[in-house]
Amino acid sequence: MGTTYYFLHGLESSSKGTKGRWFAKQYPNMIIPDFEGDLSHRLLSLEKHCGDRKNLVLVGSSFGGLMATVYAMAHESRCLRLILLAPALNFPEFSPPEKMISTPTRLIIGKDDAVTPPDKVLPLAQKTFQNLDVTICNDDHMLHRVFCELDWRNMLGEEGL
Repeated sequence: MGTTYYFLHGLESSSKGTKGRWFAKQYPNMIIPDFEGDLSHRLLSLEKHCGDRKNLVLVGSSFGGLMATVYAMAHESRCLRLILLAPALNFPEFSPPEKMISTPTRLIIGKDDAVTPPDKVLPLAQKTFQNLDVTICNDDHMLHRVFCELDWRNMLGEEGL
């Protein structure tokens, strides 16, 4: 079975948000579902979307980054790679797992992010991910300045995208 790519949008966004539309245009095979409700409701929806698929590449933005993280904590063997854009690891209900996640994870965050501040998110990420690559950009939470300039081809791996 090949690689399956998902984009998980943020709390107040959708598949029609800026990043969702960009991924739909640039990577038409990427699955970009809509999520609603609280974290547990969104995770149930993600579980249904993913089913028993393996070789998942999850790209999560803000609350979607939190979703990707929590999903990987429960299904690490199914996850090939995580790309977390300003992930909401500072969400009060989140705490790092007892056993760190070994899935290769790229975390990109803006140094001026007031929603998911690097000084709050990075210590949690370092306790969560064993194989973590961090990029701190000259940007804010939305990452609008750098998003399109990121090396998506390299980060996604494109094993079949």
